[in-house]
Amino acid sequence: MKERYDYIVIGAGSAGCALANRLSADPAWSVLLVESGPADKSLLIHMPRGLGIINNPGSKYIWEYNVHTGGNQPDERWFRGRTLGGSSSTNGMIYMRGAPMDYDGWAARGCTGWSWADIGPKFVELEDHDLGAAQWRGAGGPQRITTHPKGNPLFDAIVTAGEEMGIARVEDVNDLTSVREGGIGYQPNTRYKGRRFSSARSFLRPSLSRKNLDVVTQTDVLRIEFEGKRATGVVLRNAQGQRTIRANREIILSAGAIQTPKLLQLSGIGPAALLKSVGVEVVADSPGVGQNMREHRHVDLRLKVRGCSQNQELAGIHAVWSVLRYLAARKGPMSHGAHEVGGFAKSEPGLDHADLQFGLMSLSASSSGKDGAVALDTYPGITFITYFTRPESQGEVRIQSSDPDVAPYVNVNHLSAEIDRRKFCAAFRWNRRLAQQPALQKWVEEETFPGPSVQTDEEILAMAMELGGSCFHSAGTARMGTDDQAVLDPQLRVRGVEGLRVADTSIMPTLVSGNTNGPAMVIGLRAADFILADR
Repeated sequence: MKERYDYIVIGAGSAGCALANRLSADPAWSVLLVESGPADKSLLIHMPRGLGIINNPGSKYIWEYNVHTGGNQPDERWFRGRTLGGSSSTNGMIYMRGAPMDYDGWAARGCTGWSWADIGPKFVELEDHDLGAAQWRGAGGPQRITTHPKGNPLFDAIVTAGEEMGIARVEDVNDLTSVREGGIGYQPNTRYKGRRFSSARSFLRPSLSRKNLDVVTQTDVLRIEFEGKRATGVVLRNAQGQRTIRANREIILSAGAIQTPKLLQLSGIGPAALLKSVGVEVVADSPGVGQNMREHRHVDLRLKVRGCSQNQELAGIHAVWSVLRYLAARKGPMSHGAHEVGGFAKSEPGLDHADLQFGLMSLSASSSGKDGAVALDTYPGITFITYFTRPESQGEVRIQSSDPDVAPYVNVNHLSAEIDRRKFCAAFRWNRRLAQQPALQKWVEEETFPGPSVQTDEEILAMAMELGGSCFHSAGTARMGTDDQAVLDPQLRVRGVEGLRVADTSIMPTLVSGNTNGPAMVIGLRAADFILADR
């Protein structure tokens, strides 16, 4: 690690790896990529079903947060990737893009350069999809996308059940018609030949031989330093101690929707009253930093089935055999992504756009304690997981101290908007209708959770925090825009200062209609476009 670089990227996650790859492609410019966690060398990262262990409490590969859910509801445990690849190295590998209307909505709010006409081609550029190229699907890009294979009779029955509900069977659930009108099919994942394909594999590995790119792990960024209003360096801390590294041109924060606003606030960019209250000198009064947190909340239905569940294959001596099978051939249950079947649906007839996303998980599990760890159910089980794609509830992230080792206060404020409560109930009922379709009658023995006693909206909402959980799609906490509350301009430059940008899901004005890993990588690519244009 040198004393000075042209560009410093903070966070080697989905966006940060993509950004470091593109910025370092020109050997004339030096780039430093800083990651707080260790390298992604664990077998459990690269083995897809290893995520069940990687994300358990105490793992060195994740950030852990105690998050307030809003009102008087109990707190919940969140985790985010803390390794090369970030959450793309620890997530369920579900590959979704969001809907064109999401990005067109951003453009309509003044975010020029973010319409689907701008962003759709970036997804095509990103993808190397096993279904091949199409108008809005890529082949030959850096990110491998693999659709879960057909042939499992239970999964086929679930797809047929979707058809019985009036949802079209599709080859590609990201097809624009499927995203708009609804569609059910086999789930595309960020996997390749039985292994996780994180942004560290797609973007970072091909760049590591470049002499102008340095990557440091197990190194914390304590704050960004300024000379006047210009960001000039970062204060780092690792096993060798604390030091300041200078940036000749720009610093880019790609630390995620929780760590990015935390670092901005620790560095003096945020609500002035908050910063003063904890003793941080104000560089730029930016009230929107840490506000506008958006998150999907899923509702689950667990079912006891007559076969084709992974519960038995992942328990006891059978788990050992599944791991050995994986090591020998990269096949079997350890090679699966989080969902095998997925898609989109409308919560009620007559809507002009699908507003629910769903996924089948071929196992069922219950929380085993307050620490958030889970244990597989002892019977053959599956889980239906569905959520409203465009939530309006908003939470916040704020520092509680000037000490960077003190965790931020996070309140996601789940279901505080009336539409979110209504759609949560609709998602619950959609799960139950799917389970009751004729195609599944010979498979489903009973609904094990929550059970038939839960029927009314009041009963559903009364136990909403037990019925599901956060999807770990948090976004929006350093949003771009043109209004006074926007933290960034549409080119992702932090307003009120110079030489500092943000590139991760925190830039989103509203949450995309789906999983955020793919959009985060595209945000990294889009940030590179803006930075390279400024050169």
